[in-house]
Amino acid sequence: MKFMSKTYRVGFASLVHDHVWGELNRWKEHPNVEIVAAGDVNAELRDQFKSETGVENVYDSWQELLEKEELDIIQACAENNAGPEIVEAAAAKGVHVVSEKPMSARLSQADQMLNAAQNAGISLMINWPTAWSPALNTAMQLIKDGAIGDVFYFKWRSAHNGPKEIGCSRYFYEWLYDEEKNGAGALMDYCCYCADMCAYLLGLPEQVTAFRGTFVKDYPLPDDNAVILMKYGNAFGITEASWTQKTGYVTPNPVVYGTEGALTVAGNQVNLSPAGADAKVIDPDPIPEGKRNAPEYLIHCLETGEPIDGLCCPYISRDAQEILEAGLVSADSGQVVNLPMT
Repeated sequence: MKFMSKTYRVGFASLVHDHVWGELNRWKEHPNVEIVAAGDVNAELRDQFKSETGVENVYDSWQELLEKEELDIIQACAENNAGPEIVEAAAAKGVHVVSEKPMSARLSQADQMLNAAQNAGISLMINWPTAWSPALNTAMQLIKDGAIGDVFYFKWRSAHNGPKEIGCSRYFYEWLYDEEKNGAGALMDYCCYCADMCAYLLGLPEQVTAFRGTFVKDYPLPDDNAVILMKYGNAFGITEASWTQKTGYVTPNPVVYGTEGALTVAGNQVNLSPAGADAKVIDPDPIPEGKRNAPEYLIHCLETGEPIDGLCCPYISRDAQEILEAGLVSADSGQVVNLPMT
């Protein structure tokens, strides 16, 4: 780790997104980070934070945390629809923000977040777990470098047997099952990954059509399966989501076709099939130090002045939110939605 100019004081705004505990470990591992405090309304989560960090400084709300502490960075792990309020409050104090994926529950909220960050001159990073996969990074770079020509088909599936069933905490799944707080159900939680990748590789589509439904679960929730089809000028993007899949993945993820070949990722290997040449398996390069996870990357960008790029770029994440918004509107109206929506 190269010499850094300072120690960054980090606070945690809400603890109801289960990704927080993995991210907490990554913040703890960074030598230039001091974990200062957390704010959450749930006493059990505050106690868990104290137990896992040894930090006794906790508040009954993230608002109180921001009011009383001098921070450099906020890790936001709240409900999707809480993003604008957290970013606006942090921006008012000049505090940088890392917020868990997706960017928000609705497009208007993503725009609020982006505007607040821009106006205050703070850094805003949306943390997508896909950004830290060596295989996906290698695949994305191969696509960007033209290894399969121009992409005309990109498909990704995100699925498991449901938040409650796989052991998520009730603090997490209760808001995932709340359309206002989450934005939808599986559609928002899991169609978002491909929306982000397609926004990064292909930009904003021209049209979106989508379907969602509750096919398996016997308790109230917005949807447990969804599919969004993105129509670009010369490409399709397809994102599938399920909270009812009891098995692992039986196909590679993603599956990408281009004018000069095809590419898939299976496990931690990239399978490249160039047109007219033998297919080959590529072991991915390790992600370089400073870009291996969200804490490293944000601090790297703050130290170097580099803009936040790739899947975690707030502008890319905002366009992913527009794809999700269009998908939600299409699924509920039965109509094809033209983009841009605004």
